[in-house]
Amino acid sequence: MNGSYCHTTASKILHEILHYRRRFSGSDQDISLENELVILTQLPRIQTFVSANLPIHFILPAFPAKSPNPNKVLGTVPDMAEKLALTFLNALCENIKAHYAPGARLTICSDGHVFSDLINVNDDTINTYQGKIKALIHDEQLNCLDVLNLGDIDEFAALTDDYDVLRSTLLQGYADPLEDIRTFLINDEDGTRLYRAITRFMFEDGLMPDYQGSKTALQRDARQRAYGVIQSSWAWGNLLAQCFPDAIRLSIHPQPASSLKMGIHMLPTKDDWLTPWHGTAVEVDGTFLLMKKTEAVELNAEPVWVDGRHSHYTLDSRKSVAHA
Repeated sequence: MNGSYCHTTASKILHEILHYRRRFSGSDQDISLENELVILTQLPRIQTFVSANLPIHFILPAFPAKSPNPNKVLGTVPDMAEKLALTFLNALCENIKAHYAPGARLTICSDGHVFSDLINVNDDTINTYQGKIKALIHDEQLNCLDVLNLGDIDEFAALTDDYDVLRSTLLQGYADPLEDIRTFLINDEDGTRLYRAITRFMFEDGLMPDYQGSKTALQRDARQRAYGVIQSSWAWGNLLAQCFPDAIRLSIHPQPASSLKMGIHMLPTKDDWLTPWHGTAVEVDGTFLLMKKTEAVELNAEPVWVDGRHSHYTLDSRKSVAHA
């Protein structure tokens, strides 16, 4: 295929994604310089698909389970936040068709079972959540999306009767030693940001309405579990890289510009780390924002129910959302 066509087409596809790139908060690097680094890394990978006239294949480790803390989310099953995020991801793939006829497809690599023991969500709850994610994709006809769970991979398929064995097998085969991970996170600026963000998630998830312990003890526990979550997540990433070596790797977290992974926003949010499963969708003047449930309640947002379930909130535009 013509080299000029491949380069031009791949550039258009990449710029479609760059509109939604998730950056680190307070980054002092110029966004155009960051994007140049992203282009240097990602453009050749996208060109590989274009030169072969194949659909661009994205993988996104995401949609594990709802946070267990009812102060952050509406329940244990997908709601409007997930629906909007999935619809966005499908639309992103559809938009690529305007530049490239084969289009794109995106595999959601659901990581709930990868670290459910560390996020205090049981595996049955995760199975229900994942099943409803698949149902949402089907019902909304999001035909560019599919879902992959750890148990769907051949070497793990026989282990789904015991998720603890499933997780230990993943760590044995694909995880870096915990001490090596700690050393890296401490000595790498972006790694430290990731560790602090995951620790915050662990702390917030544990700060349940009925929590009786001290915040100091909870923070200590959150720090330890954060290391484990990162180790498990990276093991999952190592496995996915082996299964899909050519795929374009997306992330729910901000990533360094030179990384093989690109962070991506699925919904507008002022928190660069907030996700649909750690927050709640709030409609303000026809536009949805993602925030924690307690923030929506503090703003006197009105709950919206769909099919008997609390789906999202709506907020009168005259009320301030400055601290959302």
